[in-house]
Amino acid sequence: MPDIRTLSADEARAAVPALSQVLADCVAGGASVGFMQPYGPEDAEPYWRDVADAVASGGNLLLVAELDGRIVGTVQVGAAQMPNQPHRGDLKKLLVHRSARGKGLARLLMDAAEREAAKRGKTLLVLDTATGSDAEAIYPRLGWQRVGVIPDYALWPEGGFCATTLFYKRLA
Repeated sequence: MPDIRTLSADEARAAVPALSQVLADCVAGGASVGFMQPYGPEDAEPYWRDVADAVASGGNLLLVAELDGRIVGTVQVGAAQMPNQPHRGDLKKLLVHRSARGKGLARLLMDAAEREAAKRGKTLLVLDTATGSDAEAIYPRLGWQRVGVIPDYALWPEGGFCATTLFYKRLA
């Protein structure tokens, strides 16, 4: 049974190597999550150190999925917003290592992220994902509403433009 938990800043710092493995694997698998190939775990470490700092400041929630004590998935909620958006959070970097896919971890991570965001007063979450990616198909099944598509928004990790699809979800 997977364990889904929210990390403290200290736990996030200790998890940097494992989180770096997950991110590098996803980029190697073609996930358009902000990084270009080639991209190894050592390339991911500065990113995760910054995330841990954001957890420490209260700007980010960082959740992980563990199987047999090993981090195999993660998601973030950007909780720090402008003063006129205290009710909104940005869902970021839903990542599941390719070796752990097909076990429902994305759904478990998303459910937990939504609960944690709601506990912190968030009533609206937004996200963007690469149009045509495997990830895009997940969100409607989880109750997210598609807003639209922005063409040429980013690059695929191996190069070439990709569009992004925007989604939102109201939290109860």
